Amino acid sequence: MNNKAKFNRYAELLIDWSKRMNLVAPSTLTDIESRHFADSAQLSDVLPKNAKIVDLGSGAGFPGVVLAILGWQVVCIESIGKKIAFLNTLKSDLELDNLTIYHGRVEHYISDLPRDDKIVFTARAFAPLVKIMDYVAKTPYPLFLLKGREVSAEIDVAKRKYKFDYELIPSKTGDGFITIIRKYR
Repeated sequence: MNNKAKFNRYAELLIDWSKRMNLVAPSTLTDIESRHFADSAQLSDVLPKNAKIVDLGSGAGFPGVVLAILGWQVVCIESIGKKIAFLNTLKSDLELDNLTIYHGRVEHYISDLPRDDKIVFTARAFAPLVKIMDYVAKTPYPLFLLKGREVSAEIDVAKRKYKFDYELIPSKTGDGFITIIRKYR
């Protein structure tokens, strides 16, 4: 199955499963390609090519599953059983051998994370920046986050607790930003 077929099947599954559970806002199902796929895929422009992605709070698979389709090694972390069932269906139906699904809480997975300088964290619509940093504070790995237009306020809050370097790259698909956080302490 080529990537176009995988994305088509992903969209079909997302629409079907969304009839039974809250995966994404119903209003976004009319523009899955731009709103979800392209938004998630824009991370591929800034991620290190050899990155091993740990996607925090994967939900409906954004951005983790999209990045797996594009070829990255990805671990999707999700604590909600129904969403895990959806992610496992995607892994199977889309034949994504480079995708690992972890059913549990982010802090539990991170506490056992092996040292590997290729690891990066991603997240989209997961939690406020300061909460994400609370989860990853004891690791040295960079964050590649898809954040909305209010990210500056989130950065201000996080800076009260952490010191870090950051870069904001305007989104290609909306009024948000790719937010890259490095060297946090």
